[in-house]
Amino acid sequence: MGIEVVVEGLTKSFGKQNIWQDVTLTLPAGEVSVMLGPSGTGKTVFLKSLIGLLKPDRGRVLINGVDMVNSPEREIFETRKLFGLMFQDGALFGSMSLFDNIAFPLREHTRKKEAEIRRIVMERIEVVGLLGAERKLPGEISGGMRKRAGLARALVLDPQIILCDEPDSGLDPVRTAYLSQLLIDLNAQIDATMLIVTHNLDIAATVPDNMGMLFRRELVTFGPRELLLTSEEPVVAQFLAGRREGPIGMSEEKDAAALAAEAADPRTRANTPREIVPQLEPSPGLPARRAAARRRERVLGMLDRLPPAARAAIERTYASAPTAPAMPLPAAGSGS
Repeated sequence: MGIEVVVEGLTKSFGKQNIWQDVTLTLPAGEVSVMLGPSGTGKTVFLKSLIGLLKPDRGRVLINGVDMVNSPEREIFETRKLFGLMFQDGALFGSMSLFDNIAFPLREHTRKKEAEIRRIVMERIEVVGLLGAERKLPGEISGGMRKRAGLARALVLDPQIILCDEPDSGLDPVRTAYLSQLLIDLNAQIDATMLIVTHNLDIAATVPDNMGMLFRRELVTFGPRELLLTSEEPVVAQFLAGRREGPIGMSEEKDAAALAAEAADPRTRANTPREIVPQLEPSPGLPARRAAARRRERVLGMLDRLPPAARAAIERTYASAPTAPAMPLPAAGSGS
């Protein structure tokens, strides 16, 4: 089972530029969480801070009693082995085959024999749907296949926490849908805690148990997916609707005058209720997600602390218990 990640008062700056401040949240053990936000809001910096690759100015990241910000470097290094990290571009070595790329962490960090390494690597290659492509070089395959190879490499050390940095970047909507199903299937199989950084609304709508959003150097909200999907917070509503009207501008936040002019325009005041689509279910033949039962108990226990719209959405979710159709993985040579 995955491990709970507790973030307390995390603050990060580069020089005089404050990236975000006082970020506090808990990633529940084994559940899938998504962090949204416009480009440039420090989502990738947040991921790197969780794993200890960047040092925040203050705050704590607690994993199994180890603080990834302030504990001794030896403890941080050991705890980092609990993580699997999927980078935006796959971060593969161009001169190595997919097999050798995926085997790299095992050869670097373990003393396993080559026969054992081959068994593990081929298992992970099968999980991500790349059987038959293991001898290809990264330059010989599509971007979607490189991402899946990067995910396989993130899995070889059996991580209990998986961080995915914009796994959808550069993918078309169909390949993004396959990837979304793959992430849910993966969670069903290994029950790892997962955090996905993205600004893709399709992933946000169908994959996570929990959602958060970074904007204006702060965590706007974090909680059950229904909390964010029903939020009336202007920046959340603008982002989820993909509208120009709202606090997010083209290059930076809009000033007060621009926001006041929008608020006075009757065309921008109509608020259409958002439909919450069902969360993806694991593909046929896979076990039910163990996190789903834990999540249900946890969320129903916090109903009285949630806004009415989120409470009603959660009650509808569990009253109807919908099942979404699963999508098969594409074949290795499909170009995805």
